[in-house]
Amino acid sequence: MPQIPEKIHELTVGQLSARSGAAVSALHFYESKGLIASRRTTGNQRRYGRDTLRRVAFVRAAQRVGIPLATIREALAELPEERTPTREDWARLSEKWRSELDERIRQLNRLRDHLTDCIGCGCLSLENCVLSNPDDVFGERLTGSRLLAENR
Repeated sequence: MPQIPEKIHELTVGQLSARSGAAVSALHFYESKGLIASRRTTGNQRRYGRDTLRRVAFVRAAQRVGIPLATIREALAELPEERTPTREDWARLSEKWRSELDERIRQLNRLRDHLTDCIGCGCLSLENCVLSNPDDVFGERLTGSRLLAENR
Protein backbone atom coordinates (compact mmCIF):
# COMPACT_ATOMS: atom_id res chain seq x y z
CA MET A 1 0.00 0.00 0.00
CA PRO A 2 1.60 3.28 -1.04
CA GLN A 3 2.12 5.64 1.87
CA ILE A 4 1.49 9.34 1.51
CA PRO A 5 3.65 11.61 3.65
CA GLU A 6 1.72 13.51 6.34
CA LYS A 7 2.88 16.85 4.94
CA ILE A 8 0.96 16.20 1.72
CA HIS A 9 -2.59 17.44 2.21
CA GLU A 10 -3.88 16.80 -1.28
CA LEU A 11 -3.86 13.68 -3.42
CA THR A 12 -3.75 13.19 -7.15
CA VAL A 13 -6.41 10.97 -8.66
CA GLY A 14 -3.77 8.25 -9.06
CA GLN A 15 -2.79 8.46 -5.39
CA LEU A 16 -6.42 8.41 -4.32
CA SER A 17 -7.05 5.40 -6.55
CA ALA A 18 -4.05 3.51 -5.21
CA ARG A 19 -4.92 4.21 -1.57
CA SER A 20 -8.68 3.64 -1.83
CA GLY A 21 -8.66 0.67 -4.19
CA ALA A 22 -11.19 2.42 -6.42
CA ALA A 23 -10.44 2.71 -10.13
CA VAL A 24 -9.70 6.18 -11.47
CA SER A 25 -12.83 5.90 -13.61
CA ALA A 26 -14.89 5.13 -10.48
CA LEU A 27 -13.46 8.19 -8.74
CA HIS A 28 -14.37 10.36 -11.72
CA PHE A 29 -17.85 8.82 -11.67
CA TYR A 30 -18.22 9.48 -7.92
CA GLU A 31 -17.20 13.06 -8.52
CA SER A 32 -19.71 13.46 -11.35
CA LYS A 33 -22.42 12.20 -8.98
CA GLY A 34 -21.46 14.64 -6.23
CA LEU A 35 -20.12 12.02 -3.82
CA ILE A 36 -16.59 13.44 -3.70
CA ALA A 37 -15.10 16.75 -4.76
CA SER A 38 -11.79 17.96 -6.06
CA ARG A 39 -10.19 21.23 -6.86
CA ARG A 40 -8.37 21.92 -10.12
CA THR A 41 -4.77 23.03 -10.31
CA THR A 42 -3.64 25.71 -12.73
CA GLY A 43 -2.77 22.82 -15.07
CA ASN A 44 -6.38 21.56 -14.74
CA GLN A 45 -5.41 18.46 -12.75
CA ARG A 46 -7.66 17.16 -10.00
CA ARG A 47 -6.52 17.39 -6.39
CA TYR A 48 -8.42 15.72 -3.56
CA GLY A 49 -8.21 16.48 0.13
CA ARG A 50 -6.89 13.62 2.30
CA ASP A 51 -10.33 13.25 3.87
CA THR A 52 -11.63 12.09 0.49
CA LEU A 53 -10.10 8.69 1.31
CA ARG A 54 -12.66 8.28 4.09
CA ARG A 55 -15.51 9.48 1.86
CA VAL A 56 -14.55 6.94 -0.81
CA ALA A 57 -14.37 4.19 1.84
CA PHE A 58 -17.82 5.24 3.07
CA VAL A 59 -19.26 5.17 -0.47
CA ARG A 60 -17.74 1.78 -1.25
CA ALA A 61 -18.92 0.23 2.03
CA ALA A 62 -22.45 1.49 1.43
CA GLN A 63 -22.38 0.20 -2.15
CA ARG A 64 -21.23 -3.24 -0.98
CA VAL A 65 -24.38 -3.61 1.11
CA GLY A 66 -26.55 -2.48 -1.80
CA ILE A 67 -27.28 1.15 -0.99
CA PRO A 68 -27.95 3.12 -4.19
CA LEU A 69 -25.60 5.99 -5.01
CA ALA A 70 -28.44 8.51 -4.88
CA THR A 71 -29.19 7.45 -1.28
CA ILE A 72 -25.50 7.66 -0.39
CA ARG A 73 -25.29 11.17 -1.89
CA GLU A 74 -28.35 12.27 0.13
CA ALA A 75 -26.77 10.91 3.31
CA LEU A 76 -23.49 12.69 2.66
CA ALA A 77 -25.33 15.93 1.88
CA GLU A 78 -27.00 15.77 5.31
CA LEU A 79 -23.65 16.02 7.06
CA PRO A 80 -22.72 19.49 8.28
CA GLU A 81 -20.86 21.31 5.52
CA GLU A 82 -20.75 17.97 3.68
CA ARG A 83 -17.87 16.93 5.92
CA THR A 84 -16.28 13.52 5.84
CA PRO A 85 -18.37 10.90 7.66
CA THR A 86 -17.22 9.65 11.04
CA ARG A 87 -17.78 6.26 12.65
CA GLU A 88 -20.78 7.75 14.45
CA ASP A 89 -22.20 9.01 11.14
CA TRP A 90 -21.85 5.53 9.66
CA ALA A 91 -23.64 3.98 12.65
CA ARG A 92 -26.52 6.45 12.40
CA LEU A 93 -26.89 6.19 8.63
CA SER A 94 -26.58 2.41 8.53
CA GLU A 95 -29.33 2.17 11.14
CA LYS A 96 -31.59 4.20 8.83
CA TRP A 97 -30.78 1.81 5.98
CA ARG A 98 -31.37 -1.35 8.03
CA SER A 99 -35.08 -1.72 7.21
CA GLU A 100 -34.42 -1.31 3.49
CA LEU A 101 -31.70 -3.95 3.65
CA ASP A 102 -33.92 -6.29 5.69
CA GLU A 103 -36.62 -6.01 3.02
CA ARG A 104 -34.11 -6.82 0.27
CA ILE A 105 -32.93 -9.83 2.25
CA ARG A 106 -36.55 -11.04 2.58
CA GLN A 107 -37.05 -10.65 -1.18
CA LEU A 108 -33.82 -12.49 -1.97
CA ASN A 109 -34.68 -15.30 0.43
CA ARG A 110 -38.12 -15.62 -1.17
CA LEU A 111 -36.55 -15.71 -4.62
CA ARG A 112 -33.96 -18.30 -3.54
CA ASP A 113 -36.59 -20.51 -1.88
CA HIS A 114 -38.84 -20.51 -4.95
CA LEU A 115 -36.28 -20.22 -7.71
CA THR A 116 -37.01 -23.67 -9.13
CA ASP A 117 -40.68 -22.71 -9.53
CA CYS A 118 -39.90 -19.58 -11.54
CA ILE A 119 -38.88 -19.52 -15.18
CA GLY A 120 -37.58 -16.00 -14.77
CA CYS A 121 -39.50 -14.47 -17.64
CA GLY A 122 -40.58 -11.44 -15.65
CA CYS A 123 -44.25 -11.57 -16.62
CA LEU A 124 -45.39 -12.35 -13.06
CA SER A 125 -48.83 -13.30 -14.27
CA LEU A 126 -48.31 -17.05 -14.39
CA GLU A 127 -51.09 -18.94 -12.70
CA ASN A 128 -48.75 -20.56 -10.20
CA CYS A 129 -46.23 -17.81 -9.59
CA VAL A 130 -45.42 -18.24 -5.90
CA LEU A 131 -42.91 -15.42 -5.93
CA SER A 132 -45.07 -12.39 -6.37
CA ASN A 133 -48.38 -13.34 -7.93
CA PRO A 134 -49.78 -16.52 -6.43
CA ASP A 135 -52.97 -17.68 -8.15
CA ASP A 136 -52.47 -14.96 -10.80
CA VAL A 137 -54.45 -12.38 -8.78
CA PHE A 138 -52.81 -9.52 -10.68
CA GLY A 139 -53.27 -11.00 -14.14
CA GLU A 140 -56.54 -9.21 -14.71
CA ARG A 141 -55.20 -5.83 -13.65
CA LEU A 142 -51.60 -5.51 -14.84
CA THR A 143 -48.62 -7.49 -16.05
CA GLY A 144 -44.91 -7.07 -15.80
CA SER A 145 -42.12 -7.14 -13.27
CA ARG A 146 -43.22 -3.79 -11.84
CA LEU A 147 -45.64 -5.79 -9.71
CA LEU A 148 -42.78 -7.22 -7.67
CA ALA A 149 -42.09 -3.94 -5.86
CA GLU A 150 -45.82 -3.29 -5.43
CA ASN A 151 -46.46 -6.74 -3.93
CA ARG A 152 -44.12 -6.48 -0.92
